[in-house]
Order: sequence, then structure tokens, then C-alpha cells
Amino acid sequence: MTNLQQRIIAAVVGVPIIIGMILYDAWTFALLFTIVSALTQREFYKLLGLDGFEPLTAYGTVVGSLICVLAYLIETGVLHTDSYFLICPASSMVFLIKLYKKRDRKPFTNIGFTFLGIIYVAMPFALLIVLALRGNAYHPAIIVGCLLLLWASDIGAYFAGTRFGRRKLFERISPKKSWEGAIGGAISASLVAAGLAYFAPELRPWQWYCVGGIIVVTGTYGDLVESLFKRSIAIKDSGTSIPGHGGFLDRFDGLLLAAPFIITFLKLFA
Repeated sequence: MTNLQQRIIAAVVGVPIIIGMILYDAWTFALLFTIVSALTQREFYKLLGLDGFEPLTAYGTVVGSLICVLAYLIETGVLHTDSYFLICPASSMVFLIKLYKKRDRKPFTNIGFTFLGIIYVAMPFALLIVLALRGNAYHPAIIVGCLLLLWASDIGAYFAGTRFGRRKLFERISPKKSWEGAIGGAISASLVAAGLAYFAPELRPWQWYCVGGIIVVTGTYGDLVESLFKRSIAIKDSGTSIPGHGGFLDRFDGLLLAAPFIITFLKLFA
């Protein structure tokens, strides 16, 4: 099958599962994002291993999953907000664990990469859980809307870039990306934002358009950041978990950078 056919099949299978778990209930949404976060984080650590580094893969992933679980339990009122402080000792244990790794020649470099996996991957997913549970209520439409905007931007950029791509967007990092593709992604996201403004009253129309703009810009940069990471270790895809898309890091790279900007915007202006 061609790459496009694989992408279509993966979307037909995966998208209903993702949206279904988000719409079903808050706990299924949190479970989904915690699992995806853990898989993405382990994939990130695995790639670092290919480049000769030794991050604490298992423990770093546990800390990342803990942050996601805490975000859900605290935002739903099961735990007090002070429970967020559990992250501090859990993270500090990284130093103690590395202290007993006798064969680690660059312990602080690997400690740094362990924390990078937590901050770069787990924190954005935890922030999305916080976003969905804002105001002591569950807002699945906001998360679904953000995903639709991200997917529309990716699809529009893919087809516009394939058909009209001429001017390189960031050739040093990603030779295939073009300004025409970026414009196509922006147009697609704008159309989806218009639909969300009409059918999803959870946010005001101008807020949906702003979220769409944030996703187009930060999503593109998120993809470029991941491309920079992959080029630094000379690989094409982060994995083979999702046919046609590569790995989980390939699929959610735009969301990782977009999430902090989206939640900050909505916390300040919504």
C-alpha cells in the first residue's frame, strides 16, 4: 500500500476510537491520554537510546504517567490541589536512582534527558487533561475541537504541499515542508474553526479562531522541533506503531507544543 492508503486506514481505525473514548466519559479520556503519553514518552527515550544516551526510561515514564493521573484526580476533586506536590519528590528520585548507576558515564546528561521526556511529552498531555476539566466540569468538545483543528491543519498541509509545494518553509530541518503546505493547513484549520464556532458553544467563535491559529503555528513548529530531534540522531520516523504516520511521537508532535499555548490562552481569555 502507498503511504497515503496507510494513513487513511490508520485514520479510519484510530480516529473513532480516540473520539469515542473522549466523548464517553472523563475517565476514559484521561485513561486514553495517559496511555498515549506513556507510549510517546517511552518512544522518545528509546530514540535517545539509539543515540547512545541512557535516560531512566521506565522511571521517567512512571513519573510522566503520575502527572497525568494526578491532573485527572485533582481536577475532578478526588484529591486536593496540594497533591500536585507529589511530583516534586517523585521527580527528585531521578537523582538518587542515577547515583547508584555505576556504569553510567554521563549521569547528569542522562538525568537531563529523563526530565526532558517528562517536560516535553508528559506535561502537555497532563495540561490537556486539565483543560478538559476546567471549571469543575468535563468539556470533551474542547479536546475534540483541538484535535480536529490539528488534524485539519496536518491534512491541509499534506495535500497542499504535495500538490503545490514549491517554496521551502524550513529546508535545513524539514526539506519537504513548504509555505504552500503551511497555507493549505491554515485554510483547512480555518474552515474547521468556522464549523466549531457554529456547532461547539463551549468556546466563543473568536476563541475557536484563536485556538485554530495557535494550533496552526505551534503545531507546525512542534513538527519542526521533532524533525530537528530525528535529524540529530539520523532517523526518518520515531517508530512504526501507526502505519503511514510513523510512531506516536510523529503523530502527536504538533500537539505537544500546542497544548501549553492553548491552555494558557484559554486560562487568560476564556
